[in-house]
Order: sequence, then structure tokens, then C-alpha cells
Amino acid sequence: MKKLTFISLLFTLLTITVMCAQNNNNSDKDIIAKDAEIEKVETGYSFTEGSTANSDGIVYFTDQPNDKIYVWEEGKGVSLWLEGTERSNGMYFNAKDELLSCADEFNRIIAFNDNKEYRVIYENFDGKHLNGPNDLWELPNGGIYFTDPYYHRHYWKEGHTEVQDTRGVYYVSPEGEATLVSDKYIQPNGLVGTPDGKLLYVADINDRKIWKYDIMEDGSLSNRTLFANEGSDGMAIDNQGNIYLTMGKVWVFSPEGELIKEISVPESPSNLCFGGKNKDVLFITARTSVYTLKMNVKGI
Repeated sequence: MKKLTFISLLFTLLTITVMCAQNNNNSDKDIIAKDAEIEKVETGYSFTEGSTANSDGIVYFTDQPNDKIYVWEEGKGVSLWLEGTERSNGMYFNAKDELLSCADEFNRIIAFNDNKEYRVIYENFDGKHLNGPNDLWELPNGGIYFTDPYYHRHYWKEGHTEVQDTRGVYYVSPEGEATLVSDKYIQPNGLVGTPDGKLLYVADINDRKIWKYDIMEDGSLSNRTLFANEGSDGMAIDNQGNIYLTMGKVWVFSPEGELIKEISVPESPSNLCFGGKNKDVLFITARTSVYTLKMNVKGI
């Protein structure tokens, strides 16, 4: 009997040890580099937004109220890239290294090239102006998802109103055809997808929920699933599939929807991305300033 008890105790201890080892392997402590701290890169902006990195890890972000796009390069700091951006908000670099932008001055999606010239990707839906594209993400096949909430802007012409019937998520095919793929939101905002183009995450910022979808071959969405009871402005994903949210602080959820890390920032964050030469610097836009944090994980 004593022998059986000892064996049972030993088995229990071994089980606990294995579980602890597994937890340590996936530990929230592992995603941030050792001894790394939040660093303020630059300040003095009105409202920073739209952070995204090109293939070289150079981060572009906006000072949306002042209609400017800035760049941050690791080791070199911040410089002005463009003034006069059609009020760019959420941005994303596509496979061609074009800078896609949700430009809500005229409520459309545009793309900047290296010469700072832009072309219109999409505008209007059913013959009416969009509410105000807010965030976007591109599929590997070149299709684009974007959210279209409604935030009234002072720079719109007098009489401008919300004319779309819904605040939803749209899909623009590589051929330029747009479809409303989801409309079950109070105020859709940030979104991000997995690099294999199979999953899309969408934030309903006012309902404080993150929804996960399966992406179909035609760009439609299925299997709407609650991923997290938290809202978000901008969103990001790392090479482990963890999802990063911005709502008061940075919240990091595992691919299974488990909260694994909370990162406090001196100012409330609005967006974030991975940049730097090795894509291992978390770059955070937060109201009047931008911040960085060295990570052990990398961006996609």
C-alpha cells in the first residue's frame, strides 16, 4: 500500500513537472526580450495611428489629425515621409511593398508607391460613399479586407452623413470588386489575418469583443467565433500566432484565445506592429507619442 502511494505521488510530481515545463515553453515572459522596457521614441503628435512595417522593417505611421505620415527606422529614429495623405488612418504594406491606406478624407482605400504617388484602390459601395475606412489587411492573393465604422470628421463637407446601411467589414477582390462580408458589429475597428490567409480577426471596439472567422476561397467569411472579450483599435500578429490588441494597454492573446500578457504603455495605445531590422521590435502608436519594446517573437 505504501509502495502504491509512493508511486502515485511520484507520478503526480512528474505530471506537475511536465505541465510546468510546457507552461514555461509557452510562457508570457518569453515573448518580451530579457530586461527589455518600453522606450519612448518621439512625442509631440496630435494622435498617432496606422503603424505598419515594410519588407525592410521600416515602420510607417500617421499623425492623423495633422494629415502626415512619418517613418521610423531602427537606429535612425523618426522622420517625416509625407504631408497631405488624404487623412490616412489604418495602413498596411502589401506584397509589392506599396503602402495601402484607409484614407477617410474622401472615404476610400488608396496605395502609395515609393515616389509618394498614390492610386485609388476602392471607393463607394452601391453608389454611395463609405462611412470612413478605418483599418485594412491584405490576403496573400491580393484581396483586401477593411473595416468601415463611422467616426464623424470635422474636415468633411457640411451635410456629410452616414449613408451606408451598416458598419461592417468589406472584401475587395484582386479584380477590384467589393463585397460586404460581415455586418454584425456596433463599431468595427481593427482587423488582422494569419499569413496563410485562412483566419481573420476583427475587433468590435464598442462591443468589447474580438471575432474570429474562417476565410473562404472567394473571400467570404464563415464560422464566426468569439475569440476574446476585449475590444481593440489596431491589431497585430506575431510569428507564434499570438494576437495583439490595443485597448487601454496592449493585450496579447494566444492563438487559442488565452490572455498571456498585458503590456502597460505610458499613453493609451491606438495601434502597433513589428518593425526593426529583424522584425523583433514592437512599435506602438499611443496618442501623442510612439514607443518601442524589444521582443523575443517577431512579426510576420
